[in-house]
Amino acid sequence: MNGIRFGLAAMAISFLVIGCRSPKPARTGMRTQAKPNYSKPLPPGMVALEKITNPAELPYFGPGLHDKQLLLESIEFSQGYFRKPSSLRYFPYLDITHDRAQQSLEEFKILLMNSDKETQFHEQIVSHFDVYRSVGYNNQGTVFFTGYCEPIYQGRLTPTAEFRYPLYKLPADLVKDPEGKPLGRRTATGEIVPYYNRQKIESEDLLRGQELVYLKNKLEAFIVHVQGSARIKLSDGSEYRVGYAGKTDHPYTSIGKELVKDGKIRENEMSLSAIKQFFASHPEELDHYLYRNECFVFFTQTEGGPYGSIGVPVTPYRSIATDKSIFPRGCLSFMKTNVPTFKQGGILSYRKFESFALDQDTGGAIRSPGRADIFVGTGPEAEILAGRTQAEGQLYYIFVKDGKTSGAGTFDVTPVARNTQ
Repeated sequence: MNGIRFGLAAMAISFLVIGCRSPKPARTGMRTQAKPNYSKPLPPGMVALEKITNPAELPYFGPGLHDKQLLLESIEFSQGYFRKPSSLRYFPYLDITHDRAQQSLEEFKILLMNSDKETQFHEQIVSHFDVYRSVGYNNQGTVFFTGYCEPIYQGRLTPTAEFRYPLYKLPADLVKDPEGKPLGRRTATGEIVPYYNRQKIESEDLLRGQELVYLKNKLEAFIVHVQGSARIKLSDGSEYRVGYAGKTDHPYTSIGKELVKDGKIRENEMSLSAIKQFFASHPEELDHYLYRNECFVFFTQTEGGPYGSIGVPVTPYRSIATDKSIFPRGCLSFMKTNVPTFKQGGILSYRKFESFALDQDTGGAIRSPGRADIFVGTGPEAEILAGRTQAEGQLYYIFVKDGKTSGAGTFDVTPVARNTQ
């Protein structure tokens, strides 16, 4: 959260599959099918969103009417963001001004509170709002959704023989630009150089004195680095919450991808649970793989939250993380994908997920129009669900049309043909 979650659920994707070609002439025309590159960046000059002008291409928004209360809370958090003067610098986005983005949230909130029928709700959206679609990784609207969470772990404020793996505070020599992007380490002479990598930081104990809280499991500490926040249960039963404070300038490397590449875990079996099981059986391999991810994350104690990168709390299944360099901050989105859920007996299954959410966060691995991360909640169950959230889908944004304000807070019903495709 707050700009760093890397999406553990994404570890099972984007691996190169090297197929064998037959030397037989009859098969020389066969091609190896490459894996989708969901992290493919936008070509120069392209933008992440395109306005939908063909009504047949609009999604059906009716299912977004469920669970109003959580959605209303998330909208209000984004409205708080838009009241901050700092939000002005990120607009206009395409033809969307700061005022229009604010107005869109207010108009949608009024519509949501006054709607109780799916079809009418959909018709009002189509009538009063413009719909934009992410171009996706393939310029055809395909987005890969993963999940993230706020884990809960046991910890201590002072080290013990059992609790000896620290999370660290932000060091004074880390340099960031005004947007929070890490630039490196400032030396005693004032020069900015690359920050130390993970292995050097840990093996040489370079951050001694900057410890914030101690965990009993090194992999758990690493998972907090990935997720960007956590709740730490202390010995007296109290809760110590930590959130993202910054990171080094080294790129993130997925240990899940590394484990699959080395044949340690099968690609179709990759999940956070599989990673935990592997290292429980092979603890001697833990440092070897963790050090492949040279990026290092720093934390601060927080009250409330967890918080997204725009500084507001994130809401389970009502907040998403996207690449904030190409998507509009704090705005209303609509997702069509599949997410895991628990059935009776704890069995995992997948369900269709068509829902509104606010774009309130970002992540180190969320760097393209083909990626989005769904915040799924707090605790052990959320951790399992986040680790299994991985499915393609579509991502839309809606903004109120010029001149389509609700005035007194009512919307006229304008019949619109339902499109459920």
